[in-house]
Amino acid sequence: MASERKFVAENIRRVLLKEYLMKEVSRAGFGGLDVQRTPMGTRVALTTERPGLIIGRRGQTIKNLTSVIEERFGFDNPQIEVLEVENANLNAQIMAEKLAFSLEKGWHFRRAGHSTVRRIMDDGAMGCHIIVAGKLSGQRHRTEKFKSGFIKFCGEPKIDFMAKGYAIAKLKQGVVGVTVEIMAPNARLPANITVKGRTEIAEKYPEIYSRLEAGISAPPAEEPVAAEAADDADTEEGQ
Repeated sequence: MASERKFVAENIRRVLLKEYLMKEVSRAGFGGLDVQRTPMGTRVALTTERPGLIIGRRGQTIKNLTSVIEERFGFDNPQIEVLEVENANLNAQIMAEKLAFSLEKGWHFRRAGHSTVRRIMDDGAMGCHIIVAGKLSGQRHRTEKFKSGFIKFCGEPKIDFMAKGYAIAKLKQGVVGVTVEIMAPNARLPANITVKGRTEIAEKYPEIYSRLEAGISAPPAEEPVAAEAADDADTEEGQ
């Protein structure tokens, strides 16, 4: 098998594992999945809102999950590590599932969207972007967006600071897709500039600091036009 096909097959297997765990641990609040290969086997880091539901009584639930991951998906010696989410309101996947659950309970999509944005921004997020798409109020498909704060749609800031979550709400009129993107509170945008203080400048650049204190500017560079004129005058005097 070519190397490209190996990469594709491995990514497909990880996507199938993620979809399976999202269904199995939905009650515990699925917050993310990270699969890493180690010399001892495969490390599966599962982030949830309530880790106790995944571990189960005497660890029986996590043992069943481990056996299923090894037999059905073919991972070598999987070791599941359950992590607890620090703040569920800043986890994009958990908030997407909660918004989808609210729609399934009968909440109006505008009320549910604005309520979710408010919860996310109140917990310190720099920005939030929610997209709800499907048959919302009729037989035709439509898309509604809810925005607040700073949002990046491309580039390195989006890759580094924007977390994305997706969930599906199954309603009577059809399936509604919910996408939630959250910018982390500690995000540093390229436009954020910090001005260094006098003490820091004095420590790193003592010569520049002494000139600034004395009010002496740097010596101006010699202009090439003036230099050429001086050379011409010297040659005329020599003649």
